[in-house]
Amino acid sequence: MKSVDAHLADILATVRPLAPLELELEQTLGTTLAEEVTSPVPLPPFDNSAMDGYAVRAVDVADVPVTLPVIDDVAAGSLELRAVGPGHAVRIMTGAPLPAGADAVVPVEWTDGGTVSVRIDRSAQAGNAVRRAGEDVQAGEVVLKPGTLIGPAQLGIIAGVGRRRVLARPRPRVVVISTGAELVEPGTSLMPGQIWDSNSYTLTAAVREAGAEGFRVGAVGDDPAVLLDQLDTHLVRADAIITSGGVSMGAYEPVKEALSPLGTVCFEKVAMQPGMPQGFGVLGEDQVPIFALPGNPVSSFVSFMLFVRPALDKMRGLPGGVPETLTARVTGPLRSPAGRKSFLRGVLSADGTVSPVHGQGSHQLAALASANALIVVAEDVTEVAEGSSVEVVRL
Repeated sequence: MKSVDAHLADILATVRPLAPLELELEQTLGTTLAEEVTSPVPLPPFDNSAMDGYAVRAVDVADVPVTLPVIDDVAAGSLELRAVGPGHAVRIMTGAPLPAGADAVVPVEWTDGGTVSVRIDRSAQAGNAVRRAGEDVQAGEVVLKPGTLIGPAQLGIIAGVGRRRVLARPRPRVVVISTGAELVEPGTSLMPGQIWDSNSYTLTAAVREAGAEGFRVGAVGDDPAVLLDQLDTHLVRADAIITSGGVSMGAYEPVKEALSPLGTVCFEKVAMQPGMPQGFGVLGEDQVPIFALPGNPVSSFVSFMLFVRPALDKMRGLPGGVPETLTARVTGPLRSPAGRKSFLRGVLSADGTVSPVHGQGSHQLAALASANALIVVAEDVTEVAEGSSVEVVRL
């Protein structure tokens, strides 16, 4: 059987980062920057007040209490030029330009709040409550580098330097299809032999949580021709496709039957539990990656975390690789089949321990829902004693 690392390596060698697009600012959240962003002006662009208060010369408030005449008001956004002479004060609002001659702002809380004259009870040093021009960013300075994931703060600084559009790698569009004649939509009544489709919902949610766009397609039965029609329909809008089910060794395996003859999708046994049957390849002229995951709910989700999510990261222009692990002490004994890397579901606690959940079967979705981590047991280990250190992947 193929190792987990080798299967992931083949996937990452095949997928490519998406081509950058010029995106409107509102479309950039969750995308990856593909250009250097610089500021055309210093930020702040002018000296301004950090607080509501009074613009003064520090020398005039060195000895307090002192009363100064208030000669003017200046609000944020004011375009008028103002100045403060010796022995005077100007009432100023947060963000307003600092008047010429002033070198400090006395917060209103240190005063009696007067509008004609103001009594100041506490001295202020030069520079107090003043935001100097360029103290955040200098003109021409790089504020974001290529490869930066754009979150709210990064989007804010792009807007803050005056950009309306930016070159970025978009979020991958991923189509999710479940297969199996036994699957019916949640909310409908079950007939004998039927189950509700959970995989397409789980995997679409996982795609979205991974920073991509997820498009769920209704379950397809066991007819390979119907599956191929669905793939042809959705291939035009997909950067990647995920299927679940239909990849095992038995009869009625529509994914394997439909895709094997194409010669561009390989079906293999990967030395892991859960999730041994795996398929991966590309479809169409655009070489769209397709991940053919096993049908058991836990198997498909674990496979997504190990193989699909790193691939989506690479497609987004982010580092793609083996999921990060941390070390924890296991609170109970573990067993694992020889020759397979196991990913057991567990609950990771703040005290550095991880507890295996009850119900490790690949069909036991409720047990997966109670877990927040995968406990990794290497291929050459069959038993792990309680209290041992183990590697853990956060979910």
